[in-house]
Amino acid sequence: MKQIVIISGKGGTGKTVITGAFAALAKNKVMADCDVDAADLHLLLAPTIQERHEFRSGSTAFINTDRCTGCGRCRELCRFDAIDTDFIVDTVACEGCAFCSFACPAGAVAMEENISGEWFISETRFGPLIHARLGIAEENSGKLVSLVRQKAKQVAERENAEWVIIDGAPGIGCPVIASLSGIDCAVVVTEPTLSGLHDAARVIEVARHFQVPVRLLVNKYDLNYDMTGRIERYCKNNSISVIGKIEFDRSIVQSMLQGKTITEFPETKTARIITGIWDRLAGDMAAYSP
Repeated sequence: MKQIVIISGKGGTGKTVITGAFAALAKNKVMADCDVDAADLHLLLAPTIQERHEFRSGSTAFINTDRCTGCGRCRELCRFDAIDTDFIVDTVACEGCAFCSFACPAGAVAMEENISGEWFISETRFGPLIHARLGIAEENSGKLVSLVRQKAKQVAERENAEWVIIDGAPGIGCPVIASLSGIDCAVVVTEPTLSGLHDAARVIEVARHFQVPVRLLVNKYDLNYDMTGRIERYCKNNSISVIGKIEFDRSIVQSMLQGKTITEFPETKTARIITGIWDRLAGDMAAYSP
């Protein structure tokens, strides 16, 4: 079983479009959407939810007013001003440090585990999809990504799948780091802009820190040939394989409007190009022995 994550140093590069296309092309696979802060792979795969589970992470203080003596010790010590004059905790301001629960002389403060989001096991027209939704303003997205990846691997082992195809988060934060651990290959999708090159270089450094092999794909390369050339020179100087370049194509927009992947329109030039990219990537991975 090989695990491939599609990432990007910045948002809007077409990462999810590529992930959806790979999901349509790969045989015997499981998909995972690890962009838990703004998951959107389901828009292309139209999943039917089979299992729904709560994601619990972190804790918030709760004051039992029957036991509270009103001494004000908790309000005095709270550095986040999360407790009002009526000794009601502001759940948004509370950082879950639990200091108030230790300091309360009456033992009136308890820490309650947060329900921070949900995760799902779903079925799609291309196979199983494990995805999640982090709650608004909730933290621990990296922990939720790790959970999604763990479940995806379990499903893949149960189904004897050959591939786990992961839609990673943009940037270089906790969700990306959690997406990269133990991965066989990271495909970095970038666009021909200065920020695209800068942010792709950052996420490549992160992937290399975790000793993950990297391939790069330039999306909409024909919008700026000079920047595309700079990106290719950067890859050559840093021994990074450019597995393909995709032109700007309005048919991609049309496919998204229909809730489908571009490879479900095999008559388009872009579909043929991405099919070739997947074949090269799959061939590289088949030959790669960690």
